[in-house]
Amino acid sequence: MKLYDYFRSSAAYRVRIALNLKGVAPERAFVHLRRGAQRDDDYLAMNPQGLVPSLVTDAGDVLTQSLAIVEWLDETHPKPPLLPPDAAGRARVRALALAIACDIHPLNNLRVLNYLTGTLGATDAQKNGWYRYWCDVGLEALEIQLSREAATGAFCHGEMPTIADICLVPQLANARRVDLDLAPYPMLLRIEAACMAVPAFADAAPSKQPDAE
Repeated sequence: MKLYDYFRSSAAYRVRIALNLKGVAPERAFVHLRRGAQRDDDYLAMNPQGLVPSLVTDAGDVLTQSLAIVEWLDETHPKPPLLPPDAAGRARVRALALAIACDIHPLNNLRVLNYLTGTLGATDAQKNGWYRYWCDVGLEALEIQLSREAATGAFCHGEMPTIADICLVPQLANARRVDLDLAPYPMLLRIEAACMAVPAFADAAPSKQPDAE
């Protein structure tokens, strides 16, 4: 198994957490997004989207999109489970994960930010303001939902990490990089602290990766 990774990518961060939780240690290859390595011909031949992560399985299959990879890991390495046993619980966890992966993260992805500055002529201050605004909108909704729902426990859902937590922790790391004030989100910070007490989360942090700068 081989993971194509970049230390600062929140999507790759999700997969690193899941691999750690499952006790799987793939070979690593590093794709430097800020140097444009994701647009190299060899990489595009494997992943035409030019995004990370990509995971090449032992069978030679190329898996892309972080949540698809995480669910594949959960199906092929079922212990510990990353989704609840009941259908309603699974739907809740997937909804929380998708609120981050589909509604927050794409709006502050590197290629979107590059378009804002390179094509639309936004200043760095405007770009960072965009980033903070959309993080704030999404995190506010998550804070309200997690605070009012009885299914929230030590983690986003109950007492074990799930795919929702795997998405939340990298997104909070992203928010800090643009100096977003997270004080209004005590529930999110409490859950993040519970996650970071788990070695699988702590060891996946960007600063601990071999390609960290």
